[in-house]
Amino acid sequence: MPTAADYLEQLKTLLPPGQAFPREAGTTLHALLDGMSIELARADSRGEALPLEANPATTNELLSDWERVAGLPDKCSGLLEETIQGRRNALLAKLSSSGGQSPAYFIELAALLGYTVTIEEFRPFRAGRSDAGDALTNGDWVFAWIVRSPETTVISFRAGMSAVGERLRTWGNDTLECKINQLKPAHTIALFAHGD
Repeated sequence: MPTAADYLEQLKTLLPPGQAFPREAGTTLHALLDGMSIELARADSRGEALPLEANPATTNELLSDWERVAGLPDKCSGLLEETIQGRRNALLAKLSSSGGQSPAYFIELAALLGYTVTIEEFRPFRAGRSDAGDALTNGDWVFAWIVRSPETTVISFRAGMSAVGERLRTWGNDTLECKINQLKPAHTIALFAHGD
């Protein structure tokens, strides 16, 4: 990345030849070019930061703009979204969730939010397929499924991912339950089992 001194030399070489445009230090023109070179170097460094800000996974300064576009925070925002990591996770989950009904979709959604889950579906009792002693999961149980997660999900402070002044740890499963209930098929019942 060019420095202010590099820009100063470039600006001096762009001047027309002659005594009307002195290139020596201490002149008014030199002071003007020096001020311009500092601003050019600053603009150049800000331009280098732009690709990081254009990516929602690495944004810092434009995070609030990304959230505004994605409609965040929403009713599912909880304690974990009070940190930069949690806000980014919620943003990535919102932007990348294209919808789905499979267990794999909801496991991936939970992972984007920072949770590790497994999902169990109930299948109806069928003669010839089910064994004696299996649970009778007919009726409304056909539309129920269990989301199993750790008792408490902890997100720790990470250098480069967190901001100064944030908590060293945040925990909770409130966002997981709300987000799954928000996106699950309307005819299903999601049950949550935290811990063993």
